[in-house]
This record gives sequence, structure tokens and C-alpha cells, in this order.
Amino acid sequence: MPIKILMPALSPTMTEGNLARWLKNEGDEVNPGDVIAEIETDKATMEVEAVDEGKLGKILVPAGTEGVAVNATIALLLEEGEDAAALEQAGGNGEAPEAPRAEPKAEKPQPAAAAAATPSTEVSGGKAPASGNGQDGRVFASPLARRMAEQAGLDLAGLAGSGPHGRIVKADIEKALETGAGKAAPAAAAEAKQPAAAAAAAPIAPAGPIEAPAAPHEVVQLSSMRKVIARRLTEAKQQIPHFYLTVDCELDALLAMRSQLNARPGADYKLSVNDFVIKAVAVALRRKPGCNASWGGDKVFVYKDVDVSVAVAIDGGLITPIIRQADQKGLSTISREMKDLAARAREGKLKPEEYQGGGFSISNLGMYGIRDFQAVINPPQSCILAIGAGEKRPVVKNDALAIATVMSVTLSIDHRVVDGALGAEFLGEFKKLVEDPMGLLL
Repeated sequence: MPIKILMPALSPTMTEGNLARWLKNEGDEVNPGDVIAEIETDKATMEVEAVDEGKLGKILVPAGTEGVAVNATIALLLEEGEDAAALEQAGGNGEAPEAPRAEPKAEKPQPAAAAAATPSTEVSGGKAPASGNGQDGRVFASPLARRMAEQAGLDLAGLAGSGPHGRIVKADIEKALETGAGKAAPAAAAEAKQPAAAAAAAPIAPAGPIEAPAAPHEVVQLSSMRKVIARRLTEAKQQIPHFYLTVDCELDALLAMRSQLNARPGADYKLSVNDFVIKAVAVALRRKPGCNASWGGDKVFVYKDVDVSVAVAIDGGLITPIIRQADQKGLSTISREMKDLAARAREGKLKPEEYQGGGFSISNLGMYGIRDFQAVINPPQSCILAIGAGEKRPVVKNDALAIATVMSVTLSIDHRVVDGALGAEFLGEFKKLVEDPMGLLL
């Protein structure tokens, strides 16, 4: 019996992906460990290795196909002694069981770098059955779909699932919101009786297609990454009560230390201001762990490890690779890790564990000359620090005007998790470390 090659789940939240290209052709011999295909998720392009030995008998999902559901059969592998007749018995007539939702792409697949994206999300795919209900009356749905349905007041029992085995996934909820399908759940009726303030907190339903402008224009189709960025940032601004705190930090002592360390004979590193910022954030989080936390509905999750996410601009968007346990690492180690992560992020070669998670984010636009800005929180995190450019400014020292290199930083805070006083205390620790950087070496 031919072995089914299934669409793999490349991350805990992945429910579909794009089959970018096949690296083996029908009739090719396949050995365990051989790279047989490249899969694009909304975050990266990853190689898929074979786990069985045989001959690639039939490719059921062609290269360039989008929206292939996890666990869908994408190819059939013939074992020793099997021939084409075995493919017919296995249903290898060119139609894939659990066919992907979307049609194959007409254009050439995107380059690997354009496939990377922002932290964790959940998407869906698969052939839609008649109902999302199980045989015993249970409704099968992903955690994200259940949460979205509850927030929008939809009855999951009235929706059809397009995920594997009829599971209701995010795309089904979005479709229901667009078409008005799904009866109001009892919870929605109860919410309607709540005060107006509670109703105002409900997320806004996604807007439908927008009519094309009359003026001459070019249509640029959204990549998976841009779709995820748009959805997640909209959710963050709608659902997270942001507030902002800004502080100015003098950089002259830090810049002097940086020059001294980089000039050391035999130094195998080149420290940047961003490396110092990462270390200062990590140490400040260790001193104020309440900012290293996320919202849990009826609880708050405070992380034990200080894992700092750092926004990296890539082709078509951004991604946030993570410096793990940054408070326990030296500046040179942070510098080497950050350069490696940033380079592989731009090539679309990060592993899921290298960009998923993190308890706090940094977004640095100082290298673009931006003086200050307010970053959007990256859920489920509760804080993100926006770093502006260091520039010469007039300051008052000892009741006299002086010139100093000053950097403005703005902390965006989820008020459900962190109050103003705690956010101010964190910024105070950060400012102290930046202005007296010797503390970063101790």
C-alpha cells in the first residue's frame, strides 16, 4: 500500500501552508532525510524531509498551491515492489483527498524572504464538509475560532468547518462575519444586556472588499505576511487598551563605552547601540518582572525567562526573532545572536522557535532618523519599547545649557496588565542602565 505524504504542521498554531515547490519529481527515489519540498507558512519558508523510503509515485498537490490544510495528502510514495496499480487502489488518480481550499498560484512562488512574517497566528484550509458538528453533537473548532465566535456572538453549531475533518477554523469565522451567517449565541444575547461601555469593547467585524478607486492605480495582492500583519495589528489596536510613556536617555557614556569595547585588540564583535538596548531592556525586566507578562483573560502570565523579541524589517513586512534569556547573556553574545537572527530572518530561514514566543518586544527606527514614535503591542505580550534616534540636543546641567546625545524611547503598554507606575519604574531602570552602562557589564 502506498505511503501517504501529508502536509506537515511546522509550528504549533499552523493549520495550512503553501506548497512552494517540489524538490523531487515523480519517479525519483526517496530516502529518509531527503528534502522533498519547500513549504511556505505565514512566517517563513521551510524544507520538508522524507521520513520513509520509496519512490515518489504521484504528486497530488502541485507546486505553487496555496492554502493546503495540515495533514492533507500531498503525494504518494511507492514502497519496494509496488507499481502504478497500487496508486489507483490508493486513490492516486490526481485528486488529493482533503483537497486544498485555494487554487494553485498562477504566478511564480514568492522568494523565501518574502514569506517571513510577524509572531504567531492561526490560519485554515481543507475541503469544507457539510457541518462543523461531530457525530456525537460536539462542535470541533480551533481555540482561536472559539474565541472569535464568542467575541462576535456566533453560534458555532450553525457553521460549516473548512479545516481538517470539518474543524471550524479562523477563516470560517471571518466568512461568517462577512456573510452574516451563524445564529447569535446565548452569550451574545447576554452581552447585549451589558452596559454600553462593555458593548463598545467588542471587536469590530472585519470590513468587506473595498471598491477600487476611479483614479489610475496598480493592484498589489497581499502576501500571507501582509494579511497576517493587517489582521494582528487591527486586533491589537481594537482589543488592547494601549497607553504610552516616553522618557529621554542620554547616550554619551554608552557611546564612549561602545567605542572603547569595539576598539579592543582582537575583539571578534562589533557592538551596536541596539545591542546595548537589548541588554538594558533585559536587565530592567529582571528588576521589574511585572512588565514581562501577558494577559490571560481572568489572569496574568508572568514569564520566568527574559526572552526579548526584536523587530527586524524584511522584504514586504517584519518579523520578531527572539534573544532568549537575554538578561543572562553578555553584550558580545547578544550582538552575535542578533546579527545571525536578522540575517536569517531576511532570508526566510528562521525556525519557528526562533520567532514564536517572547515576553517583551523592541522596535528600533533610530537608524532611519525617526526621533520618536509609538509602536503597536505585539499580542499576547503586554509591552513594546519604541527606540528613536540618538541626536545632539540642548540639555540643562548644573543650571547651565549643555549639549548631549539624547535618545527618546516610548513604552506602549497594555493597561490590563501593567499600570502606569510600574511602566514608569521600568523606564526608570532602563534609563539608569543606558546612562550608566557599566551596570550592563556587571
